[in-house]
Amino acid sequence: MHNDTIVALATPSGSGAIAIIRLSGQEAITIVSRAFRSVSHKVLSQQATHTIHLGHIIDGHKTLDEVLVSVFKNPNSYTGEDVVEVSCHGSPYIQQEIIQLFLRLGCRMATAGEFTLRAFLNGKLDLSQAEAVADLISSDNEASHQIAMQQMRGGFSSEIAKLREELLNFASLIELELDFAEEDVEFADRTQFKALVERINFVLKRLIDSFAVGNVIKNGIPVAIVGEPNVGKSTLLNALLNEDRAIVSDIAGTTRDTIEDEISIGGIGFRFIDTAGIRDTADVVESIGIKKTFEKIEQAQVVIYLFEADVISRDSAKSQTLKLEIEKIRNKYPQKPLIVLANKVDKLSDIEVERLRNELTVISNTSEKSHVQLLSAKSGDGVEELKHTLLSFVNTGALKNNDTIVTNTRHYDALLKAFEEIQKVQHGLETGLSGDLLAIDIRQALYHFGEITGEITNDDLLGNIFANFCIGK
Repeated sequence: MHNDTIVALATPSGSGAIAIIRLSGQEAITIVSRAFRSVSHKVLSQQATHTIHLGHIIDGHKTLDEVLVSVFKNPNSYTGEDVVEVSCHGSPYIQQEIIQLFLRLGCRMATAGEFTLRAFLNGKLDLSQAEAVADLISSDNEASHQIAMQQMRGGFSSEIAKLREELLNFASLIELELDFAEEDVEFADRTQFKALVERINFVLKRLIDSFAVGNVIKNGIPVAIVGEPNVGKSTLLNALLNEDRAIVSDIAGTTRDTIEDEISIGGIGFRFIDTAGIRDTADVVESIGIKKTFEKIEQAQVVIYLFEADVISRDSAKSQTLKLEIEKIRNKYPQKPLIVLANKVDKLSDIEVERLRNELTVISNTSEKSHVQLLSAKSGDGVEELKHTLLSFVNTGALKNNDTIVTNTRHYDALLKAFEEIQKVQHGLETGLSGDLLAIDIRQALYHFGEITGEITNDDLLGNIFANFCIGK
Protein backbone atom coordinates (compact mmCIF):
# COMPACT_ATOMS: atom_id res chain seq x y z
CA MET A 1 0.00 0.00 0.00
CA HIS A 2 2.83 2.40 0.85
CA ASN A 3 4.39 1.77 -2.59
CA ASP A 4 1.44 3.48 -4.29
CA THR A 5 1.68 7.03 -5.58
CA ILE A 6 -0.79 9.16 -3.65
CA VAL A 7 -2.42 12.50 -4.44
CA ALA A 8 -4.42 15.01 -2.41
CA LEU A 9 -5.26 18.67 -2.18
CA ALA A 10 -2.73 20.19 0.25
CA THR A 11 -4.55 23.52 0.68
CA PRO A 12 -8.05 24.03 2.13
CA SER A 13 -10.91 23.08 -0.17
CA GLY A 14 -12.99 25.84 -1.74
CA SER A 15 -12.20 28.87 -3.86
CA GLY A 16 -8.97 30.79 -3.43
CA ALA A 17 -6.20 32.48 -5.35
CA ILE A 18 -3.96 29.41 -5.40
CA ALA A 19 -4.42 25.72 -4.63
CA ILE A 20 -1.66 23.13 -4.19
CA ILE A 21 -2.09 19.52 -5.26
CA ARG A 22 0.52 17.20 -3.76
CA LEU A 23 1.73 13.82 -5.05
CA SER A 24 4.15 11.41 -3.36
CA GLY A 25 5.53 8.06 -4.48
CA GLN A 26 7.96 6.47 -6.91
CA GLU A 27 5.76 7.34 -9.90
CA ALA A 28 4.94 10.92 -8.83
CA ILE A 29 7.27 12.66 -11.30
CA THR A 30 6.37 10.27 -14.14
CA ILE A 31 2.62 10.75 -13.64
CA VAL A 32 2.85 14.54 -13.59
CA SER A 33 5.16 14.47 -16.64
CA ARG A 34 2.39 12.82 -18.68
CA ALA A 35 0.09 15.78 -18.08
CA PHE A 36 2.57 18.67 -17.80
CA ARG A 37 3.80 20.74 -20.75
CA SER A 38 6.64 23.09 -19.81
CA VAL A 39 6.62 26.51 -21.50
CA SER A 40 10.37 26.07 -22.06
CA HIS A 41 9.97 22.43 -23.25
CA LYS A 42 11.75 20.94 -20.23
CA VAL A 43 11.45 17.22 -19.46
CA LEU A 44 10.28 17.07 -15.85
CA SER A 45 12.05 13.80 -14.99
CA GLN A 46 15.39 15.32 -16.02
CA GLN A 47 15.10 18.36 -13.74
CA ALA A 48 17.04 18.76 -10.51
CA THR A 49 15.40 18.39 -7.13
CA HIS A 50 13.95 21.48 -5.42
CA THR A 51 13.20 23.26 -8.69
CA ILE A 52 10.01 24.99 -9.93
CA HIS A 53 8.72 24.92 -13.50
CA LEU A 54 6.07 26.94 -15.33
CA GLY A 55 3.75 25.20 -17.75
CA HIS A 56 0.27 23.83 -18.42
CA ILE A 57 -1.66 20.77 -17.30
CA ILE A 58 -3.07 19.11 -20.42
CA ASP A 59 -5.85 16.50 -20.47
CA GLY A 60 -5.82 15.12 -24.00
CA HIS A 61 -6.40 18.16 -26.21
CA LYS A 62 -7.82 20.21 -23.33
CA THR A 63 -5.71 22.67 -21.33
CA LEU A 64 -6.88 22.60 -17.71
CA ASP A 65 -4.72 25.38 -16.24
CA GLU A 66 -1.43 27.22 -16.23
CA VAL A 67 0.54 25.92 -13.24
CA LEU A 68 3.81 25.92 -11.35
CA VAL A 69 5.22 22.44 -10.70
CA SER A 70 7.68 21.97 -7.79
CA VAL A 71 9.89 18.87 -7.84
CA PHE A 72 11.40 17.29 -4.71
CA LYS A 73 13.36 14.10 -5.38
CA ASN A 74 13.93 11.35 -2.81
CA PRO A 75 15.30 11.20 -0.22
CA ASN A 76 15.36 15.00 0.13
CA SER A 77 11.62 15.55 0.43
CA TYR A 78 9.01 15.76 3.18
CA THR A 79 7.99 12.11 2.78
CA GLY A 80 11.42 10.77 1.77
CA GLU A 81 9.89 9.77 -1.60
CA ASP A 82 9.63 11.65 -4.88
CA VAL A 83 7.19 14.51 -4.24
CA VAL A 84 5.59 16.85 -6.76
CA GLU A 85 3.45 19.86 -5.85
CA VAL A 86 1.27 21.43 -8.52
CA SER A 87 0.28 25.04 -7.78
CA CYS A 88 -2.83 25.82 -9.79
CA HIS A 89 -5.53 28.49 -9.69
CA GLY A 90 -7.88 28.05 -6.75
CA SER A 91 -11.09 27.21 -8.61
CA PRO A 92 -12.72 24.08 -7.09
CA TYR A 93 -13.49 22.95 -10.65
CA ILE A 94 -9.82 23.20 -11.70
CA GLN A 95 -8.66 21.45 -8.52
CA GLN A 96 -10.98 18.49 -9.09
CA GLU A 97 -10.23 18.24 -12.83
CA ILE A 98 -6.48 18.02 -12.15
CA ILE A 99 -6.87 15.53 -9.28
CA GLN A 100 -9.21 13.34 -11.39
CA LEU A 101 -6.66 13.42 -14.22
CA PHE A 102 -3.86 12.24 -11.92
CA LEU A 103 -6.10 9.47 -10.57
CA ARG A 104 -6.70 8.25 -14.12
CA LEU A 105 -2.95 8.35 -14.77
CA GLY A 106 -2.22 5.97 -11.87
CA CYS A 107 -2.46 7.78 -8.52
CA ARG A 108 -4.82 6.96 -5.69
CA MET A 109 -6.30 9.42 -3.19
CA ALA A 110 -4.24 9.83 -0.03
CA THR A 111 -5.82 8.93 3.29
CA ALA A 112 -5.80 11.27 6.30
CA GLY A 113 -2.22 12.04 7.34
CA GLU A 114 -0.70 9.64 4.83
CA PHE A 115 2.01 12.04 3.64
CA THR A 116 3.21 12.49 7.24
CA LEU A 117 2.84 8.75 7.90
CA ARG A 118 5.19 8.08 4.99
CA ALA A 119 7.60 10.66 6.38
CA PHE A 120 7.59 8.69 9.66
CA LEU A 121 7.96 5.29 7.97
CA ASN A 122 10.84 6.61 5.85
CA GLY A 123 12.66 8.01 8.88
CA LYS A 124 12.18 11.69 8.07
CA LEU A 125 10.34 12.27 11.37
CA ASP A 126 9.97 10.26 14.56
CA LEU A 127 6.47 9.65 15.88
CA SER A 128 6.38 12.53 18.36
CA GLN A 129 7.58 14.93 15.63
CA ALA A 130 4.89 13.62 13.28
CA GLU A 131 2.22 14.24 15.94
CA ALA A 132 3.59 17.76 16.41
CA VAL A 133 2.79 18.45 12.73
CA ALA A 134 -0.92 18.03 13.50
CA ASP A 135 -0.55 20.24 16.60
CA LEU A 136 1.17 22.91 14.52
CA ILE A 137 -1.66 22.93 11.97
CA SER A 138 -4.28 23.25 14.70
CA SER A 139 -2.37 25.82 16.81
CA ASP A 140 -4.44 28.98 17.19
CA ASN A 141 -2.33 31.01 19.61
CA GLU A 142 1.32 31.93 20.10
CA ALA A 143 2.00 29.51 22.95
CA SER A 144 0.57 26.38 21.26
CA HIS A 145 2.44 27.34 18.08
CA GLN A 146 5.73 27.72 20.00
CA ILE A 147 5.38 24.30 21.67
CA ALA A 148 4.41 22.54 18.42
CA MET A 149 7.41 24.07 16.63
CA GLN A 150 9.75 22.97 19.42
CA GLN A 151 8.42 19.40 19.29
CA MET A 152 8.45 19.25 15.49
CA ARG A 153 12.12 20.25 15.56
CA GLY A 154 12.76 17.29 17.86
CA GLY A 155 13.22 19.04 21.22
CA PHE A 156 11.04 16.58 23.13
CA SER A 157 11.96 13.43 21.23
CA SER A 158 15.72 14.11 21.36
CA GLU A 159 15.51 14.40 25.16
CA ILE A 160 13.64 11.09 25.39
CA ALA A 161 15.92 9.39 22.83
CA LYS A 162 19.05 10.42 24.80
CA LEU A 163 17.66 8.99 28.04
CA ARG A 164 16.59 5.81 26.25
CA GLU A 165 20.03 5.35 24.71
CA GLU A 166 21.80 5.71 28.08
CA LEU A 167 19.35 3.31 29.73
CA LEU A 168 19.76 0.88 26.83
CA ASN A 169 23.55 0.84 27.32
CA PHE A 170 23.16 -0.16 30.98
CA ALA A 171 20.44 -2.65 30.07
CA SER A 172 22.90 -4.32 27.68
CA LEU A 173 25.45 -4.65 30.48
CA ILE A 174 22.83 -6.08 32.86
CA GLU A 175 21.79 -8.59 30.17
CA LEU A 176 25.48 -9.48 29.68
CA GLU A 177 25.79 -10.23 33.40
CA LEU A 178 23.02 -12.81 33.03
CA ASP A 179 25.16 -14.68 30.47
CA PHE A 180 27.93 -14.91 33.06
CA ALA A 181 25.69 -15.64 36.05
CA GLU A 182 27.85 -18.56 37.22
CA GLU A 183 30.97 -16.35 37.37
CA ASP A 184 29.11 -13.80 39.60
CA VAL A 185 30.53 -10.72 37.83
CA GLU A 186 29.13 -7.20 37.48
CA PHE A 187 29.66 -5.37 34.18
CA ALA A 188 27.27 -2.55 35.02
CA ASP A 189 28.67 -0.13 37.58
CA ARG A 190 25.84 0.07 40.13
CA THR A 191 26.89 3.53 41.39
CA GLN A 192 26.79 5.01 37.88
CA PHE A 193 23.55 3.17 37.19
CA LYS A 194 21.92 4.63 40.32
CA ALA A 195 22.99 8.13 39.25
CA LEU A 196 21.49 7.57 35.78
CA VAL A 197 18.21 6.27 37.21
CA GLU A 198 17.96 9.28 39.54
CA ARG A 199 18.54 11.62 36.59
CA ILE A 200 15.93 9.82 34.49
CA ASN A 201 13.50 10.05 37.41
CA PHE A 202 14.10 13.79 37.66
CA VAL A 203 13.61 14.40 33.91
CA LEU A 204 10.47 12.22 33.73
CA LYS A 205 8.95 14.00 36.74
CA ARG A 206 9.62 17.39 35.11
CA LEU A 207 8.07 16.28 31.81
CA ILE A 208 5.04 14.76 33.56
CA ASP A 209 4.51 17.94 35.61
CA SER A 210 4.77 20.06 32.44
CA PHE A 211 1.64 18.37 31.04
CA ALA A 212 -0.56 20.44 33.36
CA VAL A 213 0.67 23.59 31.62
CA GLY A 214 0.92 21.98 28.18
CA ASN A 215 -2.65 20.70 28.21
CA VAL A 216 -3.92 24.16 29.17
CA ILE A 217 -1.89 25.83 26.40
CA LYS A 218 -2.98 23.31 23.77
CA ASN A 219 -6.68 23.25 24.59
CA GLY A 220 -7.21 26.73 26.06
CA ILE A 221 -8.46 27.66 29.52
CA PRO A 222 -12.24 27.51 29.99
CA VAL A 223 -13.52 30.49 32.03
CA ALA A 224 -17.14 30.55 33.25
CA ILE A 225 -18.76 33.99 33.71
CA VAL A 226 -21.52 33.61 36.31
CA GLY A 227 -23.77 35.83 38.42
CA GLU A 228 -27.36 36.97 38.81
CA PRO A 229 -29.38 38.04 35.74
CA ASN A 230 -28.78 41.48 34.26
CA VAL A 231 -25.47 42.21 36.05
CA GLY A 232 -23.56 42.58 32.76
CA LYS A 233 -22.20 39.09 31.99
CA SER A 234 -22.94 39.36 28.26
CA THR A 235 -21.56 42.93 28.18
CA LEU A 236 -18.35 41.63 29.78
CA LEU A 237 -18.08 38.82 27.21
CA ASN A 238 -18.51 41.35 24.41
CA ALA A 239 -15.87 43.62 25.98
CA LEU A 240 -13.38 40.76 26.28
CA LEU A 241 -13.97 39.64 22.70
CA ASN A 242 -14.16 43.21 21.44
CA GLU A 243 -17.31 42.38 19.44
CA ASP A 244 -21.08 42.01 19.96
CA ARG A 245 -21.08 38.24 20.43
CA ALA A 246 -23.84 38.03 23.07
CA ILE A 247 -27.24 39.74 23.16
CA VAL A 248 -27.32 42.60 25.67
CA SER A 249 -30.63 43.75 27.14
CA ASP A 250 -32.04 45.43 30.25
CA ILE A 251 -34.50 42.54 30.50
CA ALA A 252 -33.36 40.03 33.13
CA GLY A 253 -32.89 36.46 31.91
CA THR A 254 -31.97 37.35 28.30
CA THR A 255 -29.21 34.70 28.18
CA ARG A 256 -30.96 31.34 28.46
CA ASP A 257 -28.18 29.16 27.10
CA THR A 258 -24.40 29.25 27.34
CA ILE A 259 -22.47 31.28 24.77
CA GLU A 260 -18.80 30.43 24.20
CA ASP A 261 -15.96 32.13 22.35
CA GLU A 262 -12.18 32.13 22.56
CA ILE A 263 -9.50 34.82 22.54
CA SER A 264 -5.75 34.84 22.97
CA ILE A 265 -4.30 36.74 25.93
CA GLY A 266 -0.51 36.95 26.05
CA GLY A 267 -0.30 34.06 23.60
CA ILE A 268 -2.54 31.79 25.72
CA GLY A 269 -6.02 30.74 24.58
CA PHE A 270 -8.92 31.49 26.95
CA ARG A 271 -12.40 30.14 26.21
CA PHE A 272 -15.03 32.35 27.82
CA ILE A 273 -18.46 30.92 28.64
CA ASP A 274 -21.31 33.40 29.17
CA THR A 275 -23.89 31.56 31.27
CA ALA A 276 -27.53 32.08 32.14
CA GLY A 277 -28.11 34.27 35.22
CA ILE A 278 -28.50 32.36 38.48
CA ARG A 279 -31.85 33.06 40.19
CA ASP A 280 -35.05 31.33 41.29
CA THR A 281 -37.38 31.18 38.30
CA ALA A 282 -40.58 29.45 37.20
CA ASP A 283 -39.59 29.72 33.52
CA VAL A 284 -38.84 26.17 32.30
CA VAL A 285 -36.44 27.27 29.56
CA GLU A 286 -34.53 29.63 31.86
CA SER A 287 -34.33 26.87 34.51
CA ILE A 288 -32.62 24.58 31.97
CA GLY A 289 -30.15 27.41 31.23
CA ILE A 290 -29.37 27.83 34.93
CA LYS A 291 -28.77 24.09 35.25
CA LYS A 292 -26.30 24.34 32.36
CA THR A 293 -24.59 27.21 34.17
CA PHE A 294 -23.60 24.93 37.04
CA GLU A 295 -22.46 22.27 34.55
CA LYS A 296 -20.19 24.86 32.92
CA ILE A 297 -18.77 25.88 36.29
CA GLU A 298 -17.84 22.21 36.81
CA GLN A 299 -16.00 22.17 33.46
CA ALA A 300 -14.32 25.58 33.84
CA GLN A 301 -10.82 26.04 35.24
CA VAL A 302 -11.48 29.64 36.29
CA VAL A 303 -14.75 31.18 37.53
CA ILE A 304 -15.65 34.86 37.19
CA TYR A 305 -18.46 35.92 39.54
CA LEU A 306 -19.99 39.20 38.39
CA PHE A 307 -22.26 41.50 40.41
CA GLU A 308 -23.49 45.09 40.25
CA ALA A 309 -21.10 47.36 42.16
CA ASP A 310 -23.78 49.46 43.87
CA VAL A 311 -25.56 46.47 45.43
CA ILE A 312 -23.32 46.62 48.50
CA SER A 313 -24.10 50.28 49.22
CA ARG A 314 -27.84 50.35 48.36
CA ASP A 315 -29.17 46.97 49.54
CA SER A 316 -27.74 45.43 52.70
CA ALA A 317 -29.92 42.29 52.45
CA LYS A 318 -28.83 41.68 48.86
CA SER A 319 -25.26 42.48 49.84
CA GLN A 320 -25.37 39.69 52.45
CA THR A 321 -26.90 37.28 49.91
CA LEU A 322 -24.12 38.18 47.48
CA LYS A 323 -21.41 37.36 50.02
CA LEU A 324 -23.10 34.02 50.81
CA GLU A 325 -23.33 33.21 47.11
CA ILE A 326 -19.61 33.93 46.60
CA GLU A 327 -18.78 31.82 49.65
CA LYS A 328 -20.95 28.98 48.33
CA ILE A 329 -19.09 28.89 44.98
CA ARG A 330 -15.74 29.15 46.75
CA ASN A 331 -16.56 26.25 49.10
CA LYS A 332 -17.99 24.08 46.32
CA TYR A 333 -15.00 24.60 44.01
CA PRO A 334 -12.05 25.32 46.36
CA GLN A 335 -9.42 24.42 43.76
CA LYS A 336 -10.75 26.75 41.07
CA PRO A 337 -9.45 30.34 40.99
CA LEU A 338 -12.41 32.69 41.60
CA ILE A 339 -12.42 36.24 40.29
CA VAL A 340 -15.06 38.42 41.96
CA LEU A 341 -15.89 41.36 39.68
CA ALA A 342 -17.81 44.43 40.78
CA ASN A 343 -19.32 45.69 37.52
CA LYS A 344 -20.87 49.08 36.62
CA VAL A 345 -18.51 51.09 38.85
CA ASP A 346 -19.07 54.00 36.44
CA LYS A 347 -22.40 54.52 38.24
CA LEU A 348 -20.75 55.09 41.64
CA SER A 349 -19.36 58.24 43.22
CA ASP A 350 -15.73 58.35 44.42
CA ILE A 351 -16.86 57.87 48.05
CA GLU A 352 -18.97 54.83 47.09
CA VAL A 353 -16.06 53.34 45.13
CA GLU A 354 -13.79 53.68 48.18
CA ARG A 355 -16.41 52.08 50.45
CA LEU A 356 -16.80 49.25 47.92
CA ARG A 357 -13.05 48.66 47.86
CA ASN A 358 -13.03 48.26 51.65
CA GLU A 359 -15.93 45.79 51.53
CA LEU A 360 -14.25 43.75 48.78
CA THR A 361 -10.96 43.64 50.64
CA VAL A 362 -12.76 41.66 53.36
CA ILE A 363 -14.11 39.24 50.76
CA SER A 364 -10.75 38.71 49.04
CA ASN A 365 -8.88 38.14 52.30
CA THR A 366 -10.93 35.04 53.08
CA SER A 367 -9.24 32.97 50.34
CA GLU A 368 -5.88 33.10 48.55
CA LYS A 369 -7.57 31.79 45.39
CA SER A 370 -10.01 34.72 45.29
CA HIS A 371 -9.25 37.85 43.32
CA VAL A 372 -11.47 40.92 43.62
CA GLN A 373 -11.55 43.65 40.99
CA LEU A 374 -13.66 46.66 39.95
CA LEU A 375 -14.60 47.32 36.35
CA SER A 376 -17.10 48.78 33.95
CA ALA A 377 -17.78 46.25 31.20
CA LYS A 378 -19.74 48.88 29.28
CA SER A 379 -16.91 51.42 29.08
CA GLY A 380 -14.10 48.84 29.12
CA ASP A 381 -12.44 50.23 32.26
CA GLY A 382 -10.76 47.38 34.15
CA VAL A 383 -10.97 44.85 31.29
CA GLU A 384 -7.20 44.92 30.65
CA GLU A 385 -6.54 44.42 34.37
CA LEU A 386 -8.87 41.40 34.26
CA LYS A 387 -6.88 39.95 31.35
CA HIS A 388 -3.65 40.31 33.34
CA THR A 389 -5.25 38.49 36.29
CA LEU A 390 -6.37 35.63 34.03
CA LEU A 391 -2.89 35.33 32.54
CA SER A 392 -1.36 35.14 36.05
CA PHE A 393 -3.11 31.77 36.56
CA VAL A 394 -0.96 30.18 33.83
CA ASN A 395 2.58 29.16 34.69
CA THR A 396 4.35 30.55 31.64
CA GLY A 397 7.83 30.21 33.16
CA ALA A 398 8.62 26.98 31.30
CA LEU A 399 7.35 28.52 28.08
CA LYS A 400 9.50 31.64 28.47
CA ASN A 401 12.56 29.50 29.27
CA ASN A 402 11.88 27.37 26.17
CA ASP A 403 11.71 24.23 28.35
CA THR A 404 10.25 21.04 26.95
CA ILE A 405 6.50 20.97 27.58
CA VAL A 406 4.34 17.86 27.07
CA THR A 407 0.97 18.53 25.40
CA ASN A 408 0.09 15.10 23.99
CA THR A 409 -2.07 12.78 26.13
CA ARG A 410 -0.47 9.67 24.58
CA HIS A 411 3.01 10.92 25.49
CA TYR A 412 1.82 11.76 29.00
CA ASP A 413 0.44 8.24 29.47
CA ALA A 414 3.69 6.65 28.22
CA LEU A 415 5.78 8.91 30.49
CA LEU A 416 3.70 7.91 33.52
CA LYS A 417 4.22 4.22 32.73
CA ALA A 418 7.96 4.74 32.13
CA PHE A 419 8.21 6.66 35.42
CA GLU A 420 6.51 3.79 37.26
CA GLU A 421 8.98 1.26 35.80
CA ILE A 422 12.01 3.47 36.53
CA GLN A 423 10.87 3.75 40.16
CA LYS A 424 10.79 -0.07 40.29
CA VAL A 425 14.35 -0.12 38.92
CA GLN A 426 15.43 2.44 41.53
CA HIS A 427 13.85 0.40 44.31
CA GLY A 428 15.52 -2.74 42.95
CA LEU A 429 18.94 -1.10 43.01
CA GLU A 430 18.41 0.11 46.57
CA THR A 431 17.34 -3.34 47.79
CA GLY A 432 19.96 -5.32 45.83
CA LEU A 433 17.49 -6.95 43.44
CA SER A 434 19.00 -9.61 41.18
CA GLY A 435 20.02 -8.67 37.64
CA ASP A 436 17.39 -10.83 35.92
CA LEU A 437 14.55 -9.06 37.77
CA LEU A 438 16.12 -5.64 37.23
CA ALA A 439 16.30 -6.42 33.51
CA ILE A 440 12.53 -7.00 33.33
CA ASP A 441 11.74 -3.54 34.73
CA ILE A 442 14.38 -1.89 32.52
CA ARG A 443 12.91 -3.55 29.40
CA GLN A 444 9.46 -2.23 30.31
CA ALA A 445 10.79 1.32 30.80
CA LEU A 446 12.57 1.12 27.42
CA TYR A 447 9.35 -0.10 25.83
CA HIS A 448 7.41 2.96 27.06
CA PHE A 449 10.20 5.31 25.93
CA GLY A 450 10.03 3.66 22.51
CA GLU A 451 6.28 4.18 22.35
CA ILE A 452 6.80 7.94 22.40
CA THR A 453 9.36 8.24 19.62
CA GLY A 454 8.04 5.36 17.51
CA GLU A 455 10.67 2.66 17.99
CA ILE A 456 7.74 0.62 19.33
CA THR A 457 4.61 0.88 17.15
CA ASN A 458 1.75 -1.15 15.78
CA ASP A 459 -0.74 -0.59 12.98
CA ASP A 460 -3.60 0.25 15.36
CA LEU A 461 -1.54 2.94 17.09
CA LEU A 462 -0.47 4.50 13.79
CA GLY A 463 -4.04 4.31 12.49
CA ASN A 464 -5.36 6.17 15.55
CA ILE A 465 -2.70 8.87 15.39
CA PHE A 466 -2.84 9.66 11.68
CA ALA A 467 -6.63 9.41 11.43
CA ASN A 468 -6.74 12.79 13.22
CA PHE A 469 -4.70 14.49 10.49
CA CYS A 470 -6.20 16.40 7.61
CA ILE A 471 -6.01 14.79 4.16
CA GLY A 472 -3.12 16.29 2.21
CA LYS A 473 -0.70 16.45 5.17
